[in-house]
Amino acid sequence: YLCFTPDEEIGRGADYFNYDFFKASYAYTMDGSRVGEIEYENFNAAHAWVTFTGKSIHPGASKNKMVNASHIAFEFHHLLPKALDPSLTEGYEGFNHLTDVKSTVDHGQSIYIIRNHDMTLFEKQKASFETIAKFLNKKYGYEAVSLKLKDTYYNMAEKIKPRFEIIQKAMDAIKRCGLTPITSPIRGGTDGARLTYEGLLCPNLGTGGYQFHGRYEFASIQQMEKALEIMFDIIKHA
Repeated sequence: YLCFTPDEEIGRGADYFNYDFFKASYAYTMDGSRVGEIEYENFNAAHAWVTFTGKSIHPGASKNKMVNASHIAFEFHHLLPKALDPSLTEGYEGFNHLTDVKSTVDHGQSIYIIRNHDMTLFEKQKASFETIAKFLNKKYGYEAVSLKLKDTYYNMAEKIKPRFEIIQKAMDAIKRCGLTPITSPIRGGTDGARLTYEGLLCPNLGTGGYQFHGRYEFASIQQMEKALEIMFDIIKHA
């Protein structure tokens, strides 16, 4: 079977996946970086939408009356652990990433993505958002902060490790194609994570893409061709 999930980058690539048609017991996503990689550990992931409500009044008459929603947004952000900024993390370390901020005096919203490989730490990160929201609401004496949290996907390692022969098949194919297999934790996620939790075990293979999500993103044609060779070898020896 071959399936394209075109909405992966907005987190909806697996929304309409037809499991009744795609009857494989396992599969591989082609969504990695360096060719020869095989990835089966990814972040647990959530989105946080934090809404701020201020009290607007003419600035000339605002003493002890105005509450600026933008200031509350700044305050919320600075109460999050600074060590969990993504620019300070690597490997298995999690992060809270502020992706978007829009605000006026009256109303504002910050959007975060929350990531951690460890489920216990992941839950603690989400709880910190709730704790900060409660603290600020108590401080201001009204619901200045409202919070919506939604889990996006989970670490597929828990499901994949008991079926490690799926990883071994990919490693053997990579070796037959003249490369040394590389395993490393994904500092992100793939549709394979969602598919795995729906019952279709789905680790990820490298494709030759680099510098993702930036102006310097590129793909190596030679590595893409090698990734295709690996994929056909897996199919041949399945």
